[in-house]
Amino acid sequence: MQSDSTAKVPVTVLTGYLGAGKTTLLNHILTSPHGKRYAVIVNEFGEIGIDHDLIVDVDEEIFELNNGCVCCSVRGDLIRILGALFRRGQTFDGVIIETTGLADPAPVAQTFFADDEIKNRAYLDAVVSVVDAVHIAGQIQQSQEAVEQIAFADVIVLNKMDAATPDQLANAQAIIQRLNRGAKVVTTSRSHVDLAAILDLGAFSLDRAISLDPHFLPSHHHHEHEHDHHHHDHDHDHHHHEHSHYEGIDSLAMRVSAPLSEERFDAWLSELVGTRGMDILRLKGVLQMGDDPRRYIIHGVHMMLEGDYQGPWAADSVPESRFVLIGRNLHDPIIRAEIEAGFRACAA
Repeated sequence: MQSDSTAKVPVTVLTGYLGAGKTTLLNHILTSPHGKRYAVIVNEFGEIGIDHDLIVDVDEEIFELNNGCVCCSVRGDLIRILGALFRRGQTFDGVIIETTGLADPAPVAQTFFADDEIKNRAYLDAVVSVVDAVHIAGQIQQSQEAVEQIAFADVIVLNKMDAATPDQLANAQAIIQRLNRGAKVVTTSRSHVDLAAILDLGAFSLDRAISLDPHFLPSHHHHEHEHDHHHHDHDHDHHHHEHSHYEGIDSLAMRVSAPLSEERFDAWLSELVGTRGMDILRLKGVLQMGDDPRRYIIHGVHMMLEGDYQGPWAADSVPESRFVLIGRNLHDPIIRAEIEAGFRACAA
């Protein structure tokens, strides 16, 4: 993340399909003896709220959004609630947003790109998705939301390990690998996890994601990051095309060893986002721009991008540009070839 993110409040988006164990995980977070104070925003589906009543009685601020679609109107409500929360002057160690099991987490994440007040006061720390090891295989066949919740996550909590058969567990792990190779996976039963594995990760910062997992960049290119006025993101290297295909969701990882031209990359990315932005769930990259000694880190959600130059390349690393796209309609070999060629053409 950017260097000033330490002065901002970290926000964790907690998502996952119906019955996966999100509320159980939220209760675990709130009742653990961490000594921290969280504001909780619960986004429910339907006019009568139930999830709020399932949250144990703790000394936390709980806000409720009674609109499960998490569309633009809910994003507006979220901005309003967060804004009011910050203006009250109360201090929180973090904010946790629990989405409905039928929600695509992208609009919630976009809130942290779209509103200046929110960007100045909070930063997206991670999208945590709870996955039901027993039922996920059937869920992804029936629901696009179940697919996108996995594809969009920074951290996946693979839950109900105690109830899953060996075949169910192997199938669930294969689904996660094919949909989102770059995510950190935490296995558990009854949503009981070490909080250090899901909170205060800076997972939406590629810089910290790499430091937490040295294998984050190698062949699975999931890179997150924020972007400061320059539109940058990409990664490509004709080898390494890890990809998955569930319900139209696919990933494309690229790598280029030569330094990139920032001007060419900006033009290429602007065109890519302009033509395919609604199909792009996530894009993440760590880039080598010209002769600049710093790494350029970028990430985006649909058509919203953030990027910034961060610290120098590690002394023992070879500078290169790596980029990943996760989205719809990326399985078409012609489209993939066009995107890869465009990325390669960004070389200075």
